[in-house]
Amino acid sequence: MKNNRSGQAAILSNADYSKIRGHIRARKYKLLLDIAWYTGERWGAIVKLQIYDLYNRDGTPREYITFQARSRKASPTGKRKTRQVPIHPVLKESLVSYSPETGSDWLFPDREQVGPIGLRWADMILRAAVQKAGFDAKGISTHSTRRTFITNLAKKGIGLATIKKITGHTDLKVLSRYIDVTDDDVKNAIATL
Repeated sequence: MKNNRSGQAAILSNADYSKIRGHIRARKYKLLLDIAWYTGERWGAIVKLQIYDLYNRDGTPREYITFQARSRKASPTGKRKTRQVPIHPVLKESLVSYSPETGSDWLFPDREQVGPIGLRWADMILRAAVQKAGFDAKGISTHSTRRTFITNLAKKGIGLATIKKITGHTDLKVLSRYIDVTDDDVKNAIATL
């Protein structure tokens, strides 16, 4: 568990996610959390989304969210890759009900509408909601949604190669560190023999 910004980010339950989301007031920041929850992308790339990465010219959501290479973390080799993720039906509902701010190309524009909000601002929004939800001591961070996304896929039986393709990881060893394996998971695995 993460403690004082050390260790791994906590895994969230569906109830945790819902409670945290309920403590975010602005619709656009609820959408920020939804995108993180349903794509497993890093928050640093999410805050840099432009409207055309999710929406068609007519304002309807696209089939895929495109996380541009320039916004994503570089691989160990120093390369950045564009990642496309199919839009989950629940996320699509959020996108349909959200109207991006006019006057900016950014999905989450800063106050001046000349650039995106920063990762620090997004982190403050999440931390405030986590505190209001009473989860301060849980070790929740912006990386919790990524770890939860990957862990949930693994627990649903999705193969590591598929998860690797979905998340954009280049190394299975790095990917496997994201997957939370509990003592009950180990007991259940042995019980299947």
